Amino acid sequence: MNTITIEGQLRTEFGKKATRQMRSQELVPGVIYEGAQEVNFAAPAKAFKPLVYTAQFQLAEVKVDGKTYRCILKDMQFDKVSDALIHVDLLELVDDKKVVATLPLKFVGNSIGVKDGGKLVTKMKSLKVKTLPKFLKENIEVDITNLAVNGNIRVEDVQADNMEIINSPRIPVASVVMTRQLKQEEAAAAKDEKKK
Repeated sequence: MNTITIEGQLRTEFGKKATRQMRSQELVPGVIYEGAQEVNFAAPAKAFKPLVYTAQFQLAEVKVDGKTYRCILKDMQFDKVSDALIHVDLLELVDDKKVVATLPLKFVGNSIGVKDGGKLVTKMKSLKVKTLPKFLKENIEVDITNLAVNGNIRVEDVQADNMEIINSPRIPVASVVMTRQLKQEEAAAAKDEKKK
């Protein structure tokens, strides 16, 4: 799994003035939760870019004050006006402690419904899971091979070993819909049947 390294520094001063000064130096404040103690740190804005501006699920190794923390991204905040990253929340991965993570879905296989002229519509790009850090992976594969026209794959159909999927089980993840051309062909076939 891809791991991003972020070099940070411990935050000693807090409050609006300290935060403003930090941001003027292009540093982004962040907090690491879930470990033995909360770690308040700051790191250059550009160090977060590969972690924040991607659809991939990745780990972050944050180095602060001589210690390295293995983390995943929990939350982030952006400036309403400039859209710049202004705060990052990270979760430290502790081996025996389950974490909640959002993992991207990767659709694999060739749907029989698409082969029959239908169109694949993906309704979800990721799922929220609860699992131990050792079971985290870059994505969850969803096999769409047997997905027929007008068929659905729901959250409850997704296989994710050693993970508890938190999303509602009945939500559709992907479906194959009938294209206009397929509808016209079926309508024409039905008319031919009536003529006979």
